[in-house]
Amino acid sequence: MTIESLPNFTPPARQRWESIPAEIRQRLLSNVWCGHCRHETTITNFSGTIKNGDLLLVGACAECHGEVARVIEGK
Repeated sequence: MTIESLPNFTPPARQRWESIPAEIRQRLLSNVWCGHCRHETTITNFSGTIKNGDLLLVGACAECHGEVARVIEGK
């Protein structure tokens, strides 16, 4: 999945995500902690929603395919 194809984003989450420069989005996706692997990884097959004003990305670890999440704090 590329960062440009977002089939599982809510409209507010898509708007927030698209407001972030592409270079920063890529860095955010490749800097996710996996509790199973116990190190930084890349999130794949992710979806996005807004929770309590923050953008929440939920997906899978690129290595072990376990669940991982990334919170991007609201403005």
